[in-house]
Amino acid sequence: MAPKSRTYRGTPRNLALLARRIREGGLVAVPTETVYGLAGDATSRAACLRIFAAKGRPSNDPLIVHIASIRDLGRVAVPNAAALRLARMFWPGPLTIVLPKTDAVPNEATANLPSVAVRMPSHPLFRKLIRLSGVPLAAPSANPFGYVSPTTADHVRRSLGRRIRHILDGGPSAIGLESTIVDLRDPRRPALLRPGAITRGQVARALGVPVANPRRPAGGARLAPGQMERHYSPRTPVILHAKLTPGAAAAQKADAWLFVSRPGAGRGTNVFWLDARGNLRRAAHRLFATLRALDEGGFRRIHVERPAGAGLAEALRDRLVRAASA
Repeated sequence: MAPKSRTYRGTPRNLALLARRIREGGLVAVPTETVYGLAGDATSRAACLRIFAAKGRPSNDPLIVHIASIRDLGRVAVPNAAALRLARMFWPGPLTIVLPKTDAVPNEATANLPSVAVRMPSHPLFRKLIRLSGVPLAAPSANPFGYVSPTTADHVRRSLGRRIRHILDGGPSAIGLESTIVDLRDPRRPALLRPGAITRGQVARALGVPVANPRRPAGGARLAPGQMERHYSPRTPVILHAKLTPGAAAAQKADAWLFVSRPGAGRGTNVFWLDARGNLRRAAHRLFATLRALDEGGFRRIHVERPAGAGLAEALRDRLVRAASA
Protein backbone atom coordinates (compact mmCIF):
# COMPACT_ATOMS: atom_id res chain seq x y z
CA MET A 1 0.00 0.00 0.00
CA ALA A 2 1.30 3.46 -0.91
CA PRO A 3 2.24 5.71 2.01
CA LYS A 4 -0.16 8.44 3.04
CA SER A 5 0.64 12.02 2.25
CA ARG A 6 1.73 14.48 4.91
CA THR A 7 0.31 17.99 5.21
CA TYR A 8 2.70 20.82 6.09
CA ARG A 9 2.11 24.30 7.49
CA GLY A 10 3.91 27.09 5.67
CA THR A 11 6.76 27.56 8.17
CA PRO A 12 10.25 28.54 6.98
CA ARG A 13 11.55 25.10 7.98
CA ASN A 14 8.80 23.28 6.10
CA LEU A 15 9.22 25.45 3.00
CA ALA A 16 12.95 24.73 2.96
CA LEU A 17 12.24 21.00 3.26
CA LEU A 18 9.65 21.03 0.45
CA ALA A 19 11.94 23.07 -1.80
CA ARG A 20 14.62 20.43 -1.26
CA ARG A 21 12.16 17.70 -2.20
CA ILE A 22 11.36 19.55 -5.44
CA ARG A 23 15.06 19.95 -6.29
CA GLU A 24 15.40 16.19 -5.76
CA GLY A 25 12.66 15.59 -8.34
CA GLY A 26 9.72 15.15 -5.98
CA LEU A 27 6.21 16.58 -6.15
CA VAL A 28 4.47 18.93 -3.71
CA ALA A 29 0.79 19.91 -3.71
CA VAL A 30 0.73 23.69 -3.33
CA PRO A 31 -1.80 26.41 -2.55
CA THR A 32 -2.49 29.06 -5.16
CA GLU A 33 -5.03 31.86 -5.31
CA THR A 34 -6.87 29.93 -8.06
CA VAL A 35 -6.94 26.23 -7.03
CA TYR A 36 -4.42 23.87 -5.42
CA GLY A 37 -1.71 22.66 -7.79
CA LEU A 38 0.62 19.67 -7.98
CA ALA A 39 4.09 21.18 -8.39
CA GLY A 40 7.35 19.78 -9.69
CA ASP A 41 10.50 21.09 -11.35
CA ALA A 42 9.35 22.38 -14.75
CA THR A 43 12.87 21.97 -16.19
CA SER A 44 13.01 18.26 -15.31
CA ARG A 45 11.60 15.68 -17.74
CA ALA A 46 11.34 13.13 -14.94
CA ALA A 47 9.47 15.47 -12.59
CA CYS A 48 6.99 16.46 -15.31
CA LEU A 49 6.32 12.80 -16.10
CA ARG A 50 5.69 12.15 -12.39
CA ILE A 51 3.03 14.87 -12.43
CA PHE A 52 1.25 13.24 -15.38
CA ALA A 53 1.45 9.83 -13.69
CA ALA A 54 0.16 11.03 -10.30
CA LYS A 55 -2.86 12.71 -11.87
CA GLY A 56 -3.55 10.15 -14.59
CA ARG A 57 -3.28 13.08 -17.00
CA PRO A 58 -3.07 12.47 -20.76
CA SER A 59 0.26 13.44 -22.31
CA ASN A 60 -1.40 15.76 -24.86
CA ASP A 61 -2.59 18.16 -22.12
CA PRO A 62 0.29 20.59 -21.40
CA LEU A 63 1.26 21.90 -17.97
CA ILE A 64 1.38 25.51 -16.79
CA VAL A 65 4.82 26.71 -15.72
CA HIS A 66 4.90 29.01 -12.68
CA ILE A 67 7.54 31.66 -12.02
CA ALA A 68 8.22 33.97 -9.08
CA SER A 69 9.18 37.14 -10.96
CA ILE A 70 8.66 38.76 -14.37
CA ARG A 71 12.44 38.64 -14.66
CA ASP A 72 12.13 34.84 -14.87
CA LEU A 73 9.78 34.92 -17.87
CA GLY A 74 12.64 34.94 -20.38
CA ARG A 75 14.03 31.77 -18.83
CA VAL A 76 11.07 29.68 -19.97
CA ALA A 77 9.44 31.67 -22.80
CA VAL A 78 10.11 34.20 -25.55
CA PRO A 79 8.04 37.23 -24.53
CA ASN A 80 6.71 39.98 -26.77
CA ALA A 81 5.56 43.50 -25.94
CA ALA A 82 1.91 42.47 -25.54
CA ALA A 83 2.81 39.69 -23.11
CA LEU A 84 4.96 42.02 -21.04
CA ARG A 85 2.10 44.55 -20.94
CA LEU A 86 -0.27 41.94 -19.55
CA ALA A 87 2.33 40.62 -17.13
CA ARG A 88 3.01 44.06 -15.69
CA MET A 89 -0.69 44.75 -15.35
CA PHE A 90 -1.97 41.42 -13.97
CA TRP A 91 1.00 39.58 -12.42
CA PRO A 92 1.21 38.27 -9.82
CA GLY A 93 -2.29 36.97 -10.34
CA PRO A 94 -4.66 34.56 -12.08
CA LEU A 95 -3.49 35.09 -15.68
CA THR A 96 -1.60 32.53 -17.79
CA ILE A 97 0.08 33.57 -21.05
CA VAL A 98 0.95 31.16 -23.89
CA LEU A 99 4.20 32.04 -25.69
CA PRO A 100 6.96 30.31 -27.65
CA LYS A 101 9.03 28.24 -25.23
CA THR A 102 12.77 28.12 -24.58
CA ASP A 103 14.93 25.01 -24.39
CA ALA A 104 14.80 25.20 -20.60
CA VAL A 105 11.32 23.67 -20.69
CA PRO A 106 11.26 20.00 -21.76
CA ASN A 107 8.80 18.80 -24.36
CA GLU A 108 7.21 16.57 -21.73
CA ALA A 109 5.85 19.70 -20.01
CA THR A 110 4.34 21.17 -23.18
CA ALA A 111 2.82 18.12 -24.93
CA ASN A 112 5.66 18.38 -27.50
CA LEU A 113 4.43 21.81 -28.56
CA PRO A 114 6.88 24.68 -29.23
CA SER A 115 4.84 26.89 -26.89
CA VAL A 116 4.54 27.11 -23.11
CA ALA A 117 1.84 28.42 -20.76
CA VAL A 118 3.35 30.66 -18.04
CA ARG A 119 1.94 32.27 -14.91
CA MET A 120 3.20 34.17 -11.88
CA PRO A 121 0.93 33.26 -8.94
CA SER A 122 0.07 35.66 -6.16
CA HIS A 123 -0.19 33.18 -3.27
CA PRO A 124 2.73 34.12 -0.97
CA LEU A 125 3.58 30.55 0.10
CA PHE A 126 3.70 29.27 -3.46
CA ARG A 127 5.92 32.15 -4.58
CA LYS A 128 8.26 31.55 -1.65
CA LEU A 129 8.46 27.89 -2.59
CA ILE A 130 9.32 28.76 -6.20
CA ARG A 131 12.11 31.06 -5.04
CA LEU A 132 13.50 28.54 -2.56
CA SER A 133 13.38 25.76 -5.15
CA GLY A 134 15.39 27.89 -7.58
CA VAL A 135 13.49 26.53 -10.60
CA PRO A 136 10.20 27.30 -12.32
CA LEU A 137 7.47 24.92 -11.21
CA ALA A 138 5.01 23.06 -13.40
CA ALA A 139 1.74 22.79 -11.49
CA PRO A 140 -1.61 21.57 -12.86
CA SER A 141 -4.52 21.21 -10.45
CA ALA A 142 -3.82 18.69 -7.66
CA ASN A 143 -6.60 16.22 -8.40
CA PRO A 144 -7.17 13.10 -10.49
CA PHE A 145 -7.44 14.23 -14.09
CA GLY A 146 -10.92 15.42 -15.08
CA TYR A 147 -12.33 15.55 -11.55
CA VAL A 148 -13.46 18.69 -9.71
CA SER A 149 -10.50 20.94 -8.94
CA PRO A 150 -9.33 21.19 -5.30
CA THR A 151 -9.58 24.46 -3.39
CA THR A 152 -8.35 23.23 0.03
CA ALA A 153 -5.51 21.04 1.26
CA ASP A 154 -8.12 18.55 2.49
CA HIS A 155 -9.55 18.21 -1.03
CA VAL A 156 -6.05 17.26 -2.20
CA ARG A 157 -5.51 14.79 0.63
CA ARG A 158 -8.81 13.04 -0.04
CA SER A 159 -8.29 12.66 -3.79
CA LEU A 160 -4.50 12.30 -4.20
CA GLY A 161 -3.45 11.34 -0.70
CA ARG A 162 -2.27 7.87 -1.76
CA ARG A 163 -0.44 9.11 -4.85
CA ILE A 164 1.70 11.95 -3.48
CA ARG A 165 3.77 12.48 -0.34
CA HIS A 166 3.71 16.22 0.39
CA ILE A 167 0.88 18.78 0.69
CA LEU A 168 1.53 22.42 1.60
CA ASP A 169 -1.51 23.90 3.35
CA GLY A 170 -2.05 27.57 2.54
CA GLY A 171 -5.73 27.82 3.43
CA PRO A 172 -8.69 27.88 1.02
CA SER A 173 -8.00 29.22 -2.47
CA ALA A 174 -9.13 32.84 -2.61
CA ILE A 175 -10.55 32.77 -6.16
CA GLY A 176 -11.61 29.15 -6.57
CA LEU A 177 -11.38 28.95 -10.39
CA GLU A 178 -8.34 28.18 -12.53
CA SER A 179 -6.47 31.04 -14.17
CA THR A 180 -7.48 32.87 -17.33
CA ILE A 181 -5.35 31.65 -20.25
CA VAL A 182 -4.52 33.94 -23.19
CA ASP A 183 -2.68 32.84 -26.33
CA LEU A 184 -0.18 35.57 -27.27
CA ARG A 185 2.06 33.66 -29.63
CA ASP A 186 0.85 36.15 -32.23
CA PRO A 187 0.25 39.39 -30.30
CA ARG A 188 -1.84 40.76 -33.17
CA ARG A 189 -4.39 37.97 -32.67
CA PRO A 190 -4.81 37.28 -28.96
CA ALA A 191 -7.17 34.41 -28.14
CA LEU A 192 -8.88 33.43 -24.91
CA LEU A 193 -8.14 29.74 -24.32
CA ARG A 194 -9.79 29.58 -20.88
CA PRO A 195 -11.85 32.28 -19.12
CA GLY A 196 -11.12 33.06 -15.48
CA ALA A 197 -11.10 35.83 -12.89
CA ILE A 198 -9.21 38.14 -15.27
CA THR A 199 -12.01 38.73 -17.77
CA ARG A 200 -11.96 38.89 -21.54
CA GLY A 201 -12.87 42.58 -21.33
CA GLN A 202 -9.96 43.36 -19.02
CA VAL A 203 -7.49 41.65 -21.35
CA ALA A 204 -8.94 43.37 -24.42
CA ARG A 205 -8.73 46.79 -22.78
CA ALA A 206 -5.14 46.16 -21.70
CA LEU A 207 -4.08 45.09 -25.22
CA GLY A 208 -6.26 47.55 -27.15
CA VAL A 209 -7.54 44.81 -29.49
CA PRO A 210 -10.41 42.30 -29.34
CA VAL A 211 -9.70 38.91 -27.75
CA ALA A 212 -11.10 36.10 -29.89
CA ASN A 213 -12.17 32.56 -29.10
CA PRO A 214 -9.89 29.94 -30.69
CA ARG A 215 -11.25 27.13 -32.79
CA ARG A 216 -11.97 24.15 -30.54
CA PRO A 217 -9.08 21.67 -30.84
CA ALA A 218 -10.04 18.41 -32.53
CA GLY A 219 -7.67 15.82 -31.07
CA GLY A 220 -3.94 16.12 -30.72
CA ALA A 221 -2.19 18.35 -28.22
CA ARG A 222 -4.00 21.29 -26.63
CA LEU A 223 -2.27 24.65 -26.39
CA ALA A 224 -3.16 24.92 -22.71
CA PRO A 225 -5.04 23.10 -19.93
CA GLY A 226 -8.81 23.22 -19.52
CA GLN A 227 -9.72 22.66 -23.16
CA MET A 228 -11.09 19.12 -22.89
CA GLU A 229 -14.82 18.97 -23.58
CA ARG A 230 -15.42 17.06 -20.33
CA HIS A 231 -13.50 18.43 -17.38
CA TYR A 232 -13.95 19.63 -13.77
CA SER A 233 -16.57 16.88 -13.46
CA PRO A 234 -18.06 15.24 -10.37
CA ARG A 235 -18.90 11.54 -10.63
CA THR A 236 -22.59 12.37 -10.18
CA PRO A 237 -24.13 13.45 -13.52
CA VAL A 238 -24.49 17.23 -13.90
CA ILE A 239 -27.39 18.75 -15.83
CA LEU A 240 -27.12 22.42 -16.77
CA HIS A 241 -30.22 24.65 -17.01
CA ALA A 242 -30.73 28.21 -18.21
CA LYS A 243 -32.96 28.73 -15.17
CA LEU A 244 -34.00 26.57 -12.22
CA THR A 245 -37.33 26.73 -10.40
CA PRO A 246 -37.89 25.77 -6.76
CA GLY A 247 -40.94 23.75 -7.84
CA ALA A 248 -38.79 21.38 -9.88
CA ALA A 249 -36.52 20.84 -6.89
CA ALA A 250 -39.50 19.96 -4.69
CA ALA A 251 -40.74 17.44 -7.27
CA GLN A 252 -37.42 15.57 -7.59
CA LYS A 253 -35.98 15.19 -4.13
CA ALA A 254 -33.50 12.49 -5.15
CA ASP A 255 -31.63 15.14 -7.16
CA ALA A 256 -29.59 18.10 -5.95
CA TRP A 257 -30.55 21.55 -7.25
CA LEU A 258 -27.84 24.21 -7.28
CA PHE A 259 -28.96 27.81 -7.82
CA VAL A 260 -26.68 30.78 -8.45
CA SER A 261 -28.47 32.80 -5.73
CA ARG A 262 -30.76 31.77 -2.89
CA PRO A 263 -34.26 31.01 -4.23
CA GLY A 264 -37.13 32.85 -2.64
CA ALA A 265 -39.28 29.77 -2.07
CA GLY A 266 -39.27 26.01 -2.23
CA ARG A 267 -36.20 25.43 -0.11
CA GLY A 268 -35.41 21.91 1.02
CA THR A 269 -32.61 19.58 1.96
CA ASN A 270 -31.82 19.08 -1.74
CA VAL A 271 -31.70 22.81 -2.58
CA PHE A 272 -28.36 24.68 -2.57
CA TRP A 273 -26.99 27.97 -3.86
CA LEU A 274 -23.56 29.41 -4.63
CA ASP A 275 -24.13 32.78 -2.97
CA ALA A 276 -27.18 34.14 -1.17
CA ARG A 277 -27.21 37.33 -3.26
CA GLY A 278 -25.76 35.86 -6.44
CA ASN A 279 -22.40 37.63 -6.12
CA LEU A 280 -20.32 35.96 -8.84
CA ARG A 281 -16.95 36.30 -7.10
CA ARG A 282 -18.30 34.55 -4.04
CA ALA A 283 -20.06 32.04 -6.29
CA ALA A 284 -16.77 31.27 -8.06
CA HIS A 285 -15.03 30.85 -4.71
CA ARG A 286 -17.59 28.24 -3.66
CA LEU A 287 -18.26 26.44 -6.96
CA PHE A 288 -15.80 23.54 -6.80
CA ALA A 289 -16.16 22.95 -3.06
CA THR A 290 -19.94 22.84 -3.51
CA LEU A 291 -19.76 20.41 -6.44
CA ARG A 292 -17.49 18.14 -4.39
CA ALA A 293 -19.89 18.22 -1.44
CA LEU A 294 -22.89 17.43 -3.66
CA ASP A 295 -20.94 14.63 -5.34
CA GLU A 296 -20.53 13.03 -1.92
CA GLY A 297 -24.15 13.67 -0.92
CA GLY A 298 -25.69 10.56 -2.44
CA PHE A 299 -27.78 12.43 -5.01
CA ARG A 300 -28.89 10.83 -8.26
CA ARG A 301 -28.12 13.92 -10.36
CA ILE A 302 -26.95 17.50 -9.84
CA HIS A 303 -29.03 20.19 -11.57
CA VAL A 304 -27.15 23.49 -11.89
CA GLU A 305 -28.35 26.93 -12.94
CA ARG A 306 -26.26 28.52 -15.69
CA PRO A 307 -24.91 31.96 -14.64
CA ALA A 308 -25.95 34.70 -17.07
CA GLY A 309 -23.94 37.65 -18.30
CA ALA A 310 -20.36 38.52 -19.23
CA GLY A 311 -17.17 38.83 -17.19
CA LEU A 312 -16.78 36.23 -14.46
CA ALA A 313 -20.05 34.59 -15.54
CA GLU A 314 -18.22 33.42 -18.68
CA ALA A 315 -15.69 31.56 -16.53
CA LEU A 316 -18.38 29.96 -14.39
CA ARG A 317 -20.31 28.84 -17.48
CA ASP A 318 -17.15 27.38 -18.99
CA ARG A 319 -16.52 25.19 -15.93
CA LEU A 320 -20.14 24.11 -15.68
CA VAL A 321 -20.52 23.31 -19.39
CA ARG A 322 -17.45 21.05 -19.18
CA ALA A 323 -18.62 19.49 -15.90
CA ALA A 324 -21.95 18.65 -17.55
CA SER A 325 -20.48 17.32 -20.79
CA ALA A 326 -21.17 13.65 -21.48
